Amino acid sequence: MIKYAFAVLLFFGSLSVIAQGKVEYIPNAGIEMLIKKKGEIEPPATSPQTVGYRLQLFFDSDKGLVDDARARFVALHPKVDTYVTYTAPNYFLKVGDFRSQLDAERIQSTVEAQFPTSFIVKEMINLPRIDQE
Repeated sequence: MIKYAFAVLLFFGSLSVIAQGKVEYIPNAGIEMLIKKKGEIEPPATSPQTVGYRLQLFFDSDKGLVDDARARFVALHPKVDTYVTYTAPNYFLKVGDFRSQLDAERIQSTVEAQFPTSFIVKEMINLPRIDQE
């Protein structure tokens, strides 16, 4: 008997939903923003990357010292890109986007007197620029 009553209630409940047939949408600004953001096309990375080598010249917890080291390097090699990254508690100065370890060693040999503790690290690099001269 209880099953029969439940079935009747379920039947009449579904009829009332069908009879109404109208759904009202009330916009929510937060949901609209999320829908818009999810629908955006994300551009690819601005500079493609590959596995390569960089020369780590210097690291210190004082950013001023790292900036001074960067300025000394740029004076010697103005066309070589420099990168300063922060990994607590130190700032790291790395230079170059070298595809081969030999290229990194060439630069290392020219700055050995100014940066005697420099060493080569393997990491993701930006594709080197092509000079159009």
